[in-house]
Amino acid sequence: MKRIREIHTAPYYPIADLVTYTVMPSGHLENIDPFLFLNHHGHQVYSPHNHGLPFGPHPHRGMETVTIILEGDILHRDSTGHESVIEAGGVQWMTAGKGLLHAEVSSEEFKRNGGPLEILQLWTNLPARLKMTEPQYIGLQKDKIPAVVMDDGKVTVNVIAGDWQHIPAAFSTLVPLALRTVFFEPGGKLTVDVAHGENVLFYVIRGEMLVNGSAARMHQLVEFERDGMGVTMEAQADSIVLFGHAMPLNEPVVAEGPFVMNTAQEITEAYRDYRDGKFGRWT
Repeated sequence: MKRIREIHTAPYYPIADLVTYTVMPSGHLENIDPFLFLNHHGHQVYSPHNHGLPFGPHPHRGMETVTIILEGDILHRDSTGHESVIEAGGVQWMTAGKGLLHAEVSSEEFKRNGGPLEILQLWTNLPARLKMTEPQYIGLQKDKIPAVVMDDGKVTVNVIAGDWQHIPAAFSTLVPLALRTVFFEPGGKLTVDVAHGENVLFYVIRGEMLVNGSAARMHQLVEFERDGMGVTMEAQADSIVLFGHAMPLNEPVVAEGPFVMNTAQEITEAYRDYRDGKFGRWT
């Protein structure tokens, strides 16, 4: 089994009226290479005639964003021409690459009617050789995310990235990594073998879990050592876990605002290119 280094509780940092727990980075954990950033928005219930999500047009470069919609919806729009509304159970995967502008807001229907909302946003790093790749975006609804039912129906694994037991994942990735949301009924058990040297992302979205014998609850991130290969999880209540793993890139990370590069000079260039309109125009 992989040894647990520390269990981190995400602090509460609301964004306007949006319930937000900042899982990573935190004062104790900068990143889990190549997983850079994780925000947990909600759970909360919006009233009718609300303003929705506050993430209007903003730039990115050098990384990818993965947005997992547990409840509610997101209207994505970007400067390369992509636009979609992804609903509960769906996932958006955006490669910022050399740079683009995008917005993630609520649909007009959600703003009009209100309802429950819960969303995760994860940033994954790109290696230096791919920092300036062409931007891409794919949004998939729930029925396009493969789901594998296990342990007599007590465990459901949504295969977002990285094939699972010969089941093709929903998204192909530029950098090899595995990412799943795992839904547990009480008593559900799952054991996963992780390649030696890979880093593990394990975050309890809801519920209570035993992971490699240690208790972890909602809003807690479990940080593992890189030794060992096995991760065993058992639900103590109805639970949802974000689970991923990947080989670290082992490259310098210089992050400032919406840009993630390898050097401070590249960050300066990103701001200059943004000011010069090289990320596209917002119309």
